[in-house]
Amino acid sequence: MLDHDSPAAHRRSKVGTAPKRIAIGRQRRVRPTRLLTAVTMTSRKNPAADKPHTPPDLHGNAPDKCEVALLLVDVVNDFDYEGGDQLLKAAQPAAEALADLKKRAERADVPCIYANDNFGRWRSDFGAQIRHVREDGTRGAKIAELLAPDECDYFVLKPKHSAFYQTCLGLLLEHLGVKTLLIGGWSTDSCVTFSANDAYLRGFGVHVLSDGAAAQTRAAHIMALEQMQRVIHARTPRCGDVSFVRGKQATSVRLRS
Repeated sequence: MLDHDSPAAHRRSKVGTAPKRIAIGRQRRVRPTRLLTAVTMTSRKNPAADKPHTPPDLHGNAPDKCEVALLLVDVVNDFDYEGGDQLLKAAQPAAEALADLKKRAERADVPCIYANDNFGRWRSDFGAQIRHVREDGTRGAKIAELLAPDECDYFVLKPKHSAFYQTCLGLLLEHLGVKTLLIGGWSTDSCVTFSANDAYLRGFGVHVLSDGAAAQTRAAHIMALEQMQRVIHARTPRCGDVSFVRGKQATSVRLRS
């Protein structure tokens, strides 16, 4: 009989027993020294590896290339708030002007981007917003029908007034190669102004469509347009005065004088 306390018993125990494995979630351990070595080797083989890499497009989701884009701010809107009925009256003719411009932009392959408020619906997406406005009997149903987005259009949901604040709009415009923005929507003295200001700060040419934007009062609309003309040097053409000119390299905007 083998003595369990003998050296031979201890040796047999070590040989016949599998080591215990301790599971640490699903994480992989990476040794810092190996990671550093891999980076160093890559840098030696390809000197350009140290430079930041910019993909040609957003993984195929932003295939268009155009120096001009149409930005529609809060046009999918239920107008279900204080002052919404006054804004709706001014927005209806503005929506008709925008719809005509949007059709001409599509024919010229100019991208259209919807920047829409989530109206406090943090668990919804843009599709849910459209269904709510069009199917729930809201005041803005007719305008939502008139300016319904197409499959080729882009959209961003914005949490605040500006279309740029905490959204991917800046990155999208960079990949599209946009230099000039045609901005319409409502209201002129709030979200349109904030979006135009942020566009100007980022170096874009800013055209605010005077008859493609609306505010609760005519006076507020005119005052906002004049302020953007004066402060950020925005041009304020009518939608009918905008034409798209296709060149060999890019599409540009021409304004009727």
